[in-house]
Amino acid sequence: MIRYLSIIIITCGLMYLPAAAQPKPGGAGSRPNILFIMADDHTSQSWGIYGGVLKNYVKNENIQKLAKKGAVLNNAFCTNSLCVPSRATIMTGQYSQLNAVYTLADALDPGKMNIAKVMQQSGYQTALIGKWHLKKRPSGFDHFMVMPDQGVYFDPVFKTEDDWQDDGTPAGKKYPGYNTDVVTDYSIDWIKHRKKEKPFFLMMHFKATHEPFEYPDRLKDLYNDTTLPEPESILDFGPETNGRSFRGQPIEDMEARWETYQKHPDTYWTTYPGMPFSIAGLDSIQARRKIYQKFVKDYLRCAAAIDENIGRVLDYLQQSGLANNTVVIYTSDQGYFLGEHGFFDKRMMYEESLRMPFVICYPGEIKGGTRIDDIILNIDFPALFADYAGLKKPDFIQGRSFRQNLQGKTPKDWRRSMYYRYWEHYPEIPAHFGIRNDTYKLVFYYGQPLDMTNVSGKTSPPAWEFYNIREDPHELHNAINDPQYQSIIKKMKAELRTEKAKAGDNDDKYQQMQEIFKTYWKEN
Repeated sequence: MIRYLSIIIITCGLMYLPAAAQPKPGGAGSRPNILFIMADDHTSQSWGIYGGVLKNYVKNENIQKLAKKGAVLNNAFCTNSLCVPSRATIMTGQYSQLNAVYTLADALDPGKMNIAKVMQQSGYQTALIGKWHLKKRPSGFDHFMVMPDQGVYFDPVFKTEDDWQDDGTPAGKKYPGYNTDVVTDYSIDWIKHRKKEKPFFLMMHFKATHEPFEYPDRLKDLYNDTTLPEPESILDFGPETNGRSFRGQPIEDMEARWETYQKHPDTYWTTYPGMPFSIAGLDSIQARRKIYQKFVKDYLRCAAAIDENIGRVLDYLQQSGLANNTVVIYTSDQGYFLGEHGFFDKRMMYEESLRMPFVICYPGEIKGGTRIDDIILNIDFPALFADYAGLKKPDFIQGRSFRQNLQGKTPKDWRRSMYYRYWEHYPEIPAHFGIRNDTYKLVFYYGQPLDMTNVSGKTSPPAWEFYNIREDPHELHNAINDPQYQSIIKKMKAELRTEKAKAGDNDDKYQQMQEIFKTYWKEN
């Protein structure tokens, strides 16, 4: 009798779950655990498995291990290359214009539906440990332990459900140690002490490799006797070099931050490793090359600590018998420039910034050593989580599951191009939107702050850029005016309108945008 009553209670409980959160036939016992590991700014050029000039220098033993056992996405992209918007998109499966998180200053509404809520309601035990950065209280998690704002690398403070205050209000507890190690320590601890009768969904988010790229003392000598190779476009000093339409963020701006920190170490917003540093007496080329060496070595040391800690988690899953029934994903919230075009930071629709490195391992379903060329977006990630949980895709998610793609069964109607929009406008890094397919990329820099938060009030002249990314993979030549591409550009401008509308991106309320479109968006 007790057994039958239990079955009735469980069945009735499932009846009241949202339709999308009801498990498909197969039961909770057959549903895998999902471990989603995400770094900040850990760009594909520094993973080694994507090639590039740094491929033989990066420390990537455990990333390689995941790649050999699982699948690598060759063409995963973010829809807004900025930390806060990308994280909001991964939680909601929505473009910025739908989830209302456009810039670094925006917050994700805790009342909004997100994938953690769906997983939790369907019977998963859920947790978030590490970087959150979405300002308001995380929702949908049985447990969270997140750092305020960006957090710090050494002896970081973390807030939990027991002492939460929205960002801007002091709260939390200090934990001794190096941030990446601490996040891993407490992630493993949570897995150890979880409710064993439930599958788990854990989002494990590193602060690394975000500026200031501080690394643990054990890695301070890595690359000491090494001169790192430079990207092809390291000596790109301005728009006149390749026909691009904006200044961007040259790595000299990073050096200016180091200089300010050295002058005001007690009041500057952060600390930097490896000081003092100086480019006094060097010409512009010598200075850029010296800045590059320090910047990228610091970055790779910081990244090396991530790889070490991925290894710790993989070892624990293996030792505890969880490896075969756990989907393990490692990705970054977007890409990052490591001297390409002379830049640092992200934001732009160039490949280094746009691309999200992504590796996934699920023994028994995903064949090891698989490489997927399909265009996958961060709006797709939560749909994949739901699929593994045995759920129908929630209606609020704009993306779609790529589980079949990972098995080599790409749906015939899978997207052939992707839409991107960066909203946080500054004249040197102007607001823009564009599309990319497997051969070409078209970008429109509209250069307007609109009604966004945390933006410059100064506008910049609208401009177009076009690249043949097969023949010009490093985007060294803006071909917008090249005669041989004019028919292709015309078609892509029309396709851009279509993809923009499909994404639910409508500028009708902005009169200045309508005037810009009339003047600059001519498809003939």
